[in-house]
Amino acid sequence: MSEPHTQDQRIQGVLSRLESVIDAENAALGVDRDYDLGRSNALKSRCLYDMAVLFKQVQPDQLSPDHRDHLQCVRAKLDVNHAKVRAHMEAVREIAEMIKKTVAESEADGTYSEDQFRRIELS
Repeated sequence: MSEPHTQDQRIQGVLSRLESVIDAENAALGVDRDYDLGRSNALKSRCLYDMAVLFKQVQPDQLSPDHRDHLQCVRAKLDVNHAKVRAHMEAVREIAEMIKKTVAESEADGTYSEDQFRRIELS
C-alpha cells in the first residue's frame, strides 16, 4: 500500500470515529439519563488528539475534496455538540444551585445547627 493511500485511510478512519462519537453524544444528551458523558468525552478527546497528530503531517491543500467535505460536516456536528454540552452543563449548574439554596434555606429554618450550639455553649 502506498503512503498517500494509507494516510487517506487514516484520515477517513479518524473523521468517521469522531463523527460516530459526536452523533451518539448529540443523540443522547437530554434524552438518555444513563448516558456516560465522561466516557464519551474521553473518546471524543482521543479522536481529536489523533486528528491533531494526523493533520500535523497533512496540509489543508493536500486533503481530497471528499475529506474536506467530511471535515466540514464533522465540524458542523461538533458545533452542535458544543452547544448541547454547554446547555447540559448550564442545566447541571442550575440544579446544583437550586439544591444548594434549598439546603441553605432548610438550615435557616429558625433552629440551630450543631456548630451554633457549640458557640452558644462556649459563650
